[in-house]
Amino acid sequence: MVRRFVYIISACCLMTAPAAADDGGELADSLGNWPQWRGPLGTGVAPNANPPIEWSEDKNVRWKVELPGLGHSTPIVWGDRVFVTTAVPYGDAMSPQPSRAPGAHDNLAVTHRQRFVVLALSRSEGRILWQHKLREALPREQGHRTASLASNSPVTDGERLFAFFGSYGLYCLDMDGELLWKSDFGLMQSLHGHGEGASPALYADTLIINWDHEGGSFVAALDKRTGRQRWRVDREEITSWATPIVVEHDGKPQLIISGTNRVRGYDLATGKVVWECGGLSANVVASPVAADGMLYVGSSYDKKALLAIRLDGALGDITGTSQVAWDRFRGTPYVPSPLLYGDSLYFLTHYQGVLTRVHAPTGKDRPGPFRLDGISEVYSSPVGAAGRVYVTDRDGTTLVISHADKPRILATNRLDESFSSSAALAGGDLFLRGQRFLYRLAEEH
Repeated sequence: MVRRFVYIISACCLMTAPAAADDGGELADSLGNWPQWRGPLGTGVAPNANPPIEWSEDKNVRWKVELPGLGHSTPIVWGDRVFVTTAVPYGDAMSPQPSRAPGAHDNLAVTHRQRFVVLALSRSEGRILWQHKLREALPREQGHRTASLASNSPVTDGERLFAFFGSYGLYCLDMDGELLWKSDFGLMQSLHGHGEGASPALYADTLIINWDHEGGSFVAALDKRTGRQRWRVDREEITSWATPIVVEHDGKPQLIISGTNRVRGYDLATGKVVWECGGLSANVVASPVAADGMLYVGSSYDKKALLAIRLDGALGDITGTSQVAWDRFRGTPYVPSPLLYGDSLYFLTHYQGVLTRVHAPTGKDRPGPFRLDGISEVYSSPVGAAGRVYVTDRDGTTLVISHADKPRILATNRLDESFSSSAALAGGDLFLRGQRFLYRLAEEH
């Protein structure tokens, strides 16, 4: 039985008619949906959303639900349903085997078996509509102290829900929770045993899984209806946590994946590498963003790098060529992914409270970096809507910033929670998933 703690304040009118399954992000957003972790455009922006500016535990909280277990996956929204994944410990504690891997001092031991669960909640009421246990297992890796065993975000096309738990399976369900198919890719061996986190990417009828780890890395494309593998290509990469994106270029879909050795663009139909570019660091976490024929990728671990790549004419190894329109080697992102909002690119320094805004086509400061007072450690990625940028830290603070050439702080909002998941914006709602609670925030009418 799931413990529930719900504040039901009021319900606003929600648009629930689903778009066609293969419609683009603009249509999904127009219906008030957030179908994947970086939103309908894959950039962190919901063009037609209008989330609240101010909130607190006593203001603009439509509902607050206590979720079972722990997960850092982002909630996704379709119609009147909100979907989340989680890992729920159960049974007697077991004695963990100490890890001797380098960097393992940052890990927390997993001492219980876990149930890997997906839940659907009513968007209007916060009521749990259904929950399904998809697998039970004792995790082989410990995981970083700030991570979770359900960090891969789900994705939906409005007809199917794809829940991915990395080493513990990929599951396709219908919107009522019936399992349609499942797939197992084996066990990941993440760097330092820090855990997993890359989410699936969905384009038309193709679902993409990236599997970068310390073993044999690969990327696979599956038929979303059947789970049948269309192609699988080995990758000369080590562990990364970046989610792939798909970009239409010259009338063809191109799959783009950030990695330590190379950022690569693949022909989505065949898996053939179209172009590749070196220059990022190890431990790539931030996912790429793209628009208007330009791609932006960044990392900040053993070195700092941010690259802007022109897709037009990108063929073969483009490292150090004019295909790299501009680059930057300071203040680059590590855990949070960049936000591409119109012709502005926002990114945080490492995971600290310094936000940089540049003119995306040229990389010129507009106005450049500025400190976010009251913000400290940031793992969630910034999001944007209605001329505003939202940045949430792990201490429960969200700054709302004007999307302007001279940004200013519009509000400082605090909740009694810790947030590592990225926010979801849909219609008039902002969803924040914390260590214990899922919030639906919206203006009171």
